Amino acid sequence: MAVGIVRFGKGHSRRPSGLCLKSTLVVLFGLCFIFVGSIFFSSSVPERRSSFSDIPSENPIRSSSSSLAAGLAGKNGAVSPNVSLPRAPSYSSEGTPLGHGKEDENKSVRKGETKTGEQEDGRRTEGKDGGDIHLTTFNTSSAEKELPHEEEIDDSAEAEQIKLAEGEENQQQQKMKKKKRKKHSVPLFDDRVEYSWKLCNVRTKYNYVPCFDNENSGKRGQSYRLSERSCPARAPTCLVPLPEGYRYPIRWPESKSKIWYSNVAHPLLAKFMRHNRWFSLSGDYLMFPSNETHFKGGALSYIESIQEMAPDIDWGKNIHLMLDIGCTDASFGVSLFEKDVLTLSLELNDDLVDLGQVALERGVPAVVSALATKRLPFPSGVFDAVHCGSCGVHWHSNGGKLLLEMNRILRPGGYFLLSTKSEEIDPSEAMSVLIASICWNILAHKTDELSEMGVKIYQKPSSNDIYELRRKDIPLCDEEENPDAAWENFFADTEHWKAVVSKSYLDGLGVDWSSVRGIMDMKTIYGGLASALGSKEVWVMNVVPINAPDTLSIIFERGLVGIYHDWCEPFSTYPRSYDLLHADHLFSTLKNRCRALDVVVEMDRILRPGGWAIIREKIEILSPLEAMFHSLHWEIRMTYSQDNEGIMCLQKIMWRP
Repeated sequence: MAVGIVRFGKGHSRRPSGLCLKSTLVVLFGLCFIFVGSIFFSSSVPERRSSFSDIPSENPIRSSSSSLAAGLAGKNGAVSPNVSLPRAPSYSSEGTPLGHGKEDENKSVRKGETKTGEQEDGRRTEGKDGGDIHLTTFNTSSAEKELPHEEEIDDSAEAEQIKLAEGEENQQQQKMKKKKRKKHSVPLFDDRVEYSWKLCNVRTKYNYVPCFDNENSGKRGQSYRLSERSCPARAPTCLVPLPEGYRYPIRWPESKSKIWYSNVAHPLLAKFMRHNRWFSLSGDYLMFPSNETHFKGGALSYIESIQEMAPDIDWGKNIHLMLDIGCTDASFGVSLFEKDVLTLSLELNDDLVDLGQVALERGVPAVVSALATKRLPFPSGVFDAVHCGSCGVHWHSNGGKLLLEMNRILRPGGYFLLSTKSEEIDPSEAMSVLIASICWNILAHKTDELSEMGVKIYQKPSSNDIYELRRKDIPLCDEEENPDAAWENFFADTEHWKAVVSKSYLDGLGVDWSSVRGIMDMKTIYGGLASALGSKEVWVMNVVPINAPDTLSIIFERGLVGIYHDWCEPFSTYPRSYDLLHADHLFSTLKNRCRALDVVVEMDRILRPGGWAIIREKIEILSPLEAMFHSLHWEIRMTYSQDNEGIMCLQKIMWRP
């Protein structure tokens, strides 16, 4: 058509129409060209964009950083600096670290982050005083797909429509995910709730351990203990009853030799005493003579005989942290205190006598755990020694996974001590092959004449060099599978808690520290509180929540004990285990995860009557918490606030509904 118009123009150019006709033809030509062009080319010209922000990425990368502050330091205490660290790995409901296993290890530098305390160019990032360490986070993951440049956009209308349709679909999916997250988020407090408490109606009554007690077991002879940690779908909100005749615990160090029998009374415990003469009932007391223990001749003599067999053990010098498997006789841990060794007793969940509760009542650290297919809630390479005294564990069973777990938690050069009343200690060929495959060295295999215990002492290699020479039956973990997070500067945190304890906690809160033996720091960072209380005759269980910075390895390196835990679930211990609970901004971290009510009920379960709780929080959280504890008849001993931060000291009494 355009060609025809041109010819028409040429054919009539010499006619007397003149300039007017020529102008008219030019205008018509231009209009026709615009009209035709709009028909044929409008759909193929891409829309020009100033940016690509409206096109959703298929793999959005979210930056994450954690900034923590110790909060209110008291009237004159110093405030600690903000510290940012990598997140701790998650745990399953069985207490198994999901990010600490061989299958899915936590890397020291995660996607989207530079190395701890470094900028993208490798420089250190310091605070105003040069001591604050911060983690700078960037969205530079290689997993994120690059968006196309303008010239790379397909010229076809169909491709553009598909992209827009996919973008709308992705946006709808993101909206649905947000709705689901909002739907599953749990409010920290519910103003509509009226607190009306009742006692727990469970089989184990006053010894209720929610994540290990099988309340669905109705068959006679069936164990009421689960083989693995498995918590109820919803945390219990009932209160555990007190044993009949319960009394305030006997104070340390008198509790080393006697405790109130009524506080730990158990039908199976009475039967156990009839066959084990190393502790006995005398009036209202359960007595533990120092020379009559599970180890004939006394636990102290047994401990000294071990050092004679392997002099390098050197209690209190080469050995500071011990894990005692089985918790048969807490006298072993009590005697090691005199050697400057901190012993954590691990009571196995199949112990129906509840000897772990006896250990806690005597003032010895203890937790309940399963030793089956799941990892223990401890970092790798943290215990100096592991002891199993007639614990009845078949270490070579299930492919040797149990012994491999001991190998994981032992530090390089650590010791594994096996003893039994029989001289033959697991003589099976499978055990010998397993020991050889992990390159443990047998230091001693003797029988102690006084205790009549056959003892076998193994030592883990101090380096990985020896593994290269052995048969490749059990592969080494990849370096990327290191389950422990990077170290951070904790000196400022230590000084902070020294100031808080000396200027506030010891004298300003009204706590009777002579009645305190077992303490739980429910949300610690570096174990600063435990370190500051080093002059007191107390032990502290340092809890690193799973949604907090992973610093548990540092805590163990300081000679302290600790554990990973999710506070949306009950803790693995007996009722009435601790004398003091410390919660530093714990509830703030539980927003949209679980209810404050569930944690308060758990605090009531694990704290002894007469015990204390110190809570440091924001004012808007302390106020509803105070009402909640008041409904439990806890006595508010002291409250103090400054700006938007506050501290509350409470004491639990004997009240039960």
